[in-house]
Amino acid sequence: MTEDLQEGPLAQTTYAPAPKKLTAREQRRRRRQRRKRGEEVLAWVLVPVICFGIYWGIAAGFEMMNTSPGQVWDQLMQVKAMMEKRSG
Repeated sequence: MTEDLQEGPLAQTTYAPAPKKLTAREQRRRRRQRRKRGEEVLAWVLVPVICFGIYWGIAAGFEMMNTSPGQVWDQLMQVKAMMEKRSG
């Protein structure tokens, strides 16, 4: 532990040069890339949420009317058959 105190002076460090300031065109290009990346992430989150919401809304509507998609389809086919009989 005392060996640490006996070390010589620290070597001088070289600093990296300051980064060059970006041009307006480069700044705009980076902003555009960040915005596109953000939109992609938002889309990957929102699209499934929207699809699940639509499915849930339709299922809740059928549940509220105490029916099912199959029954609704059968009734529509019956109406279609009745309309065909009237016109024919």
